[in-house]
Amino acid sequence: MKRAMILALLLPAAGLGHAGEAIAPHDLWSAWEFDPGVAAPLAISALLYLRGARVSRGVTPGRQALFWSGWVSLFLALVSPLHPLGEALFSAHMTQHEILMLVSAPLLVLSRPMPAMLWGVPLEWRRRIGGWTHACLFQRFWRGVTLPSTAWIISAVALWTWHVPALFDRTLSNEWVHAAQHASFFGSALLFWWSLFEARGGMHAGSGVVYIFTTAIHTSILGALLTFAPAVWYAPYSTTTQAWGLSPLEDQQLGGLIMWVPASAVYIAAGLWLFARWMRESERMVLRSSCAD
Repeated sequence: MKRAMILALLLPAAGLGHAGEAIAPHDLWSAWEFDPGVAAPLAISALLYLRGARVSRGVTPGRQALFWSGWVSLFLALVSPLHPLGEALFSAHMTQHEILMLVSAPLLVLSRPMPAMLWGVPLEWRRRIGGWTHACLFQRFWRGVTLPSTAWIISAVALWTWHVPALFDRTLSNEWVHAAQHASFFGSALLFWWSLFEARGGMHAGSGVVYIFTTAIHTSILGALLTFAPAVWYAPYSTTTQAWGLSPLEDQQLGGLIMWVPASAVYIAAGLWLFARWMRESERMVLRSSCAD
């Protein structure tokens, strides 16, 4: 039954798409984009999780709900009409990026999907993957990139670099560059949220509050620059927004506000959650030390 539900979600995408020009309003609801490079990984990850996620294996209903929420948000961001709409409206493009970085990534990190997905692969593959991930070289690399400071730098560089006009414009004319942009946004966000929520058992929760709030600050700065810019930054949108009732500058301002206001709210909420977690851990440490005395 669950497999049928996944196939039902993917099948509408298989037969629909758009011819490469900017999407018009009357085409919106039929503009599902089927790209095997996107749909196949989504389907494989869903099937592996279905095979491996069991309460008896420690995958609680809450974690399963987090995984499927993150998975559905990925599907909507990458396969739904939001994707082609992002080629016509900068604000839609920003919405897509915010879903990837601020909805899909943290939900998937909190769901801890890898153990369940490993249970979904054949035993011999699990042994090989376990051998690779326990190798010293991989362990050193993983510890390095999941340091909160390193993950913060990677995510900040990805965000600001891809919003350089020449590079952003390129994503609208080249699907490979566009895919690289999405992969770097999503991958850097996974690292960032993992470093704050899961790495080293949460021992960096205190410093994580700092990284969360500084991320909120620098993303708000970029959002404000886009909102108050006197001219359009991204030339391809100069001819595509009018059909949607927006001037290019209004569309850019809306995109800047999406990056600025909702994103800041997510970061602040996450920072407060980490702060509360840090306080609880501090209280436990105090209680342990007093009991030991």
